Amino acid sequence: MEFSLINRAIQHFDGDATVVFANTDTSFDDQAVQSLIELNHFEAKVGKVLCLSLVDGFKANNVIVVGLGDTPTTDKNYIKALLSASTALEGIKAKSIMIQQLDVDQHDESWTQRTTARVMQNTTYQIQKVGTEKSDESSVESIAIQSDGDNAHELAQGQAIASGMALTRHLGDLPSNICTPTYLAETAQDLAKEFNLDCEVLEESDMSKLGMGSLLSVSKGSIEPPKLISLSYKGNGDAKPIVLVGKGVTFDSGGISLKPGAGMDEMKYDMCGAASVIGTMRAVAEMKLKVNLAIVVPAVENMPAHNASKPGDVVTSMSGQTIEVLNTDAEGRLILCDALTYVERFNPEVVIDTATLTGAVIVALGKHHCGVMANDQDLADDLISAGKTALDTAWQLPLDDEYDELLKSNFADMGNIGGREAGTVTAACFLARYAKDYRWAHLDIAGTAWVSGAKKGATGRPVPLLTQYILDQI
Repeated sequence: MEFSLINRAIQHFDGDATVVFANTDTSFDDQAVQSLIELNHFEAKVGKVLCLSLVDGFKANNVIVVGLGDTPTTDKNYIKALLSASTALEGIKAKSIMIQQLDVDQHDESWTQRTTARVMQNTTYQIQKVGTEKSDESSVESIAIQSDGDNAHELAQGQAIASGMALTRHLGDLPSNICTPTYLAETAQDLAKEFNLDCEVLEESDMSKLGMGSLLSVSKGSIEPPKLISLSYKGNGDAKPIVLVGKGVTFDSGGISLKPGAGMDEMKYDMCGAASVIGTMRAVAEMKLKVNLAIVVPAVENMPAHNASKPGDVVTSMSGQTIEVLNTDAEGRLILCDALTYVERFNPEVVIDTATLTGAVIVALGKHHCGVMANDQDLADDLISAGKTALDTAWQLPLDDEYDELLKSNFADMGNIGGREAGTVTAACFLARYAKDYRWAHLDIAGTAWVSGAKKGATGRPVPLLTQYILDQI
């Protein structure tokens, strides 16, 4: 799909379709369109679509009128309108499109262009069924966006973010017998070749030498070998890098603390943190941003076996701190803690980990916001701001000493769970013990990384949030 900016009246575009927007409380500028809106009793509610053919004064064969609700147009309403427009365009098999220029409340034209490209490109993603040929791609081949300017790099950025989201979604949607820790490592290596990145993959023996007893306690019940994957992009000389850490549990059975069978198939999505940082790396490399970025992915499979970790076992992390494993289903923090120690070698400017870590965050925040906790308030604020800009929102939860007290253990430096209360917060408190030497934030994406039910699939979040945060630092 190609995007371009075009300084032309919407009526003069001679492609397959034009997309125009209408509000409930204002008249449309073109009288022919306004007359057809009134004739069809179109109320222009958010996301509602009116498909018109051979409209007087328009060269395009089709005019797609999309409702925006009341003025001013909010960013959320604009996204809903774009999604509805995409569905309508696929319905008429349009190939060449022009989208009307639009002012979105509290956003400049650059944001609108970048977001339009990202959303429209992202709508073309399709889950590929195993054993079948790749599904037919979108019929849309080119999209021109009406504009008085020539900031085409905003379109390229939107497409790059969408490409990162597509990779993240693809990795998440793959079944766990395909997307193993080894597969994630191979994906990283392929990305390194494509974009000239530095890549390193540590094997089990390497991690053992480093003393990563916590991470290896999770993987030892599986025949799938663990991997510690790192990718580095250098776009800003010797500047300290932003480091992203992504939880990569390619399947989580719960281990000896076995999960209930219902819905366990969705535990293939327990590597969406890993997928999101890999997708973010792709987006940043494709945009060629002037920033240094490193990602680290601890990748394991958590399975029950005769040699698997048991509740009550005590393991020693790379930092030397000991952990009483009270629940083997709280495994994400056990692999992340060693990764958070490992990233010290990058001398990071900031470290952000993303993880489908707790069901408790879904109880607290539902499927709308991811949870953010940080040892630096400015960092938390920056992430929340980036999420608002990208419409990939985060909500801050506390990280107080009172919650940390719940991790006390009689047999080790800490337990890996803190009881029933505040499960998302105590999980972050656990990780915070390993991130004291740098600015750090934790994103719990268990509620936002995928959707269940008839539309089950990965969402690509929080790639928009992470890429926007990185863009904001340049």
